[in-house]
Amino acid sequence: MSLLDDLPQPASEEVDEDAFKQLVADELERVRTRSFGLTTDVLDESELTAQHSRLMSPLVWDLAHVGNYEELWLLREAAGIEAMRPEIDDLYDAFEHPRSERPALPLLSPTEARDYIGLVRRKVLDSLAVARLDPSKPLLADGFVYRMVVQHEHQHDETMLGTHQLRRGDPVLPPATDGLPAPTDGSLLAEEVLVAGGPFVMGTSTDPWAYDNERPAYVVEQPSFWIDTTPVSNASYRAFIEAGGYDDPRWWTPGGWDWRTKSGKRAPAFWVREGTSWFRRRFGRLEPLPDTEPVQHVCYFEADAYARWAGKRLPTEAEWEKAASWDPASRSKRRYPWGDAAPTSSTANLGQLRFHPTGVGSFPAGASAYGVRQLLGDVWEWTSTSFTGHPGFCVFPYKEYSEVFFGDDYKVLRGGSWATDPLAVRNTFRNWDYPIRRQIFAGFRCARTA
Repeated sequence: MSLLDDLPQPASEEVDEDAFKQLVADELERVRTRSFGLTTDVLDESELTAQHSRLMSPLVWDLAHVGNYEELWLLREAAGIEAMRPEIDDLYDAFEHPRSERPALPLLSPTEARDYIGLVRRKVLDSLAVARLDPSKPLLADGFVYRMVVQHEHQHDETMLGTHQLRRGDPVLPPATDGLPAPTDGSLLAEEVLVAGGPFVMGTSTDPWAYDNERPAYVVEQPSFWIDTTPVSNASYRAFIEAGGYDDPRWWTPGGWDWRTKSGKRAPAFWVREGTSWFRRRFGRLEPLPDTEPVQHVCYFEADAYARWAGKRLPTEAEWEKAASWDPASRSKRRYPWGDAAPTSSTANLGQLRFHPTGVGSFPAGASAYGVRQLLGDVWEWTSTSFTGHPGFCVFPYKEYSEVFFGDDYKVLRGGSWATDPLAVRNTFRNWDYPIRRQIFAGFRCARTA
């Protein structure tokens, strides 16, 4: 019997159709409230139609895009309803026009976009009332297409937060939120933990929320390794800067050094140095750099250089997932580092609650079976692995979600950030980006071979 056969299966998420439909309706409302809270509720038309960075779309594009995607998948594909606005499909197809070109397109105005996505939503709720979760239809089985659409909008909301971070002007988002569980002092923790070698199950074949790139589950024979108990902090990364890390090619790969010299970067994005003091710009506010928080807004090349300077390396994707998901005592896989219970404010910093990471060493209740903390939430974590499919990968339901990005051009990130919604992250969730990207809420932790 293989490890996969022996793996305890998670309890089924199946519910009666009425209960699932209510869950979908509630989650669609929750994510739309979040979308409006990042767009039309806080910015005027000129700010919504402006391009705040060539790296990002105008916010009004993201707003109409999530509605167009919802129409495509929940009305046309799932319900068989005729297209409402087929003439705008090209405008909101992410693969037809790069972000830098989108401001020149005849986009819907903020008012038109809000009216359009509102009409789509009303039709979706009407169709949901009579829908059947037909197990013979892959899109509808286990309600997959509804789960996909909710996650898609949450992912765009995190992208919108990245746009807000790049935006110049008066702050419109809340400052840091207090009153949530206090961080735990990371200095009380061991710097790293040993993850013993042996097989574990990577990916999933059963999670109804999982995308195609998380599937199928397969067995990995993983050698022993050490992994940092927490992400790298601002203070630790500042030590790398002050030790001349950006000026020493020993710590950089050829590609990384080429990026460093051509870009002229000498610190993470949004860091500002005044004399001997460091500050950061966060959503329009300049504030002292908090030493204890995980470093964020670093690219893969910066993370890799720091790890080399520290005498370590970045973890592979398989190492990260084993440290996060595997319980060696029960030889079972966890959906989240702490178990299968949904995230709460005491297990992870997710869901845009704080608008910043929490101090390293936070959330002891969210530790994995190996005692590793903050694997979900706070900052996305770069791994050393290039993005590709698991063995046995099958495209579903469209190749543009995953397959078109496979290859060495993209590095995998894991774990979500403070800006990631709990519905859109789990131990098997995979993110990816170019190794030069810094506007995303990404940091890292280090590992080394045992």
